[in-house]
Amino acid sequence: MLQGTRSALYANDQESITVTVQEVTPKSIGALIALYERAVGIYASLININAYHQPGVEAEKKAAGEVLALQKRVIAVLNEASLKEPVEPLTLEEVADRCHAPENIEIIYKIIAHMAANDRALINVGSCGSPRSIKVHLRK
Repeated sequence: MLQGTRSALYANDQESITVTVQEVTPKSIGALIALYERAVGIYASLININAYHQPGVEAEKKAAGEVLALQKRVIAVLNEASLKEPVEPLTLEEVADRCHAPENIEIIYKIIAHMAANDRALINVGSCGSPRSIKVHLRK
């Protein structure tokens, strides 16, 4: 794969480098990271760009925090439904309504699909290929 990539770059007059280390250690990996961090900083200053100004990072952190807060609410809703006898499997719409987040149903679906893939939730009815068909509860 490496040689194929290098050959393709060469064929299109694109430069590439290969760095080889004798031993992969925390020190050698750290040195490579430091090397490339400095190379990016120096190159950016040469072309008059601030390589460390990333306005999108704060927005991404805020969005991730909102998803994590929603995930906590989803887990709380599923936990409450799973404590009932018999267990109450919920549709995505029911989970979204109980989380007071019907506008976030797609994110809720992705949270539940991730939980199911990691054996934290059980899809009782339906499949992830048809989100409206699923009913879900927490694994006991």
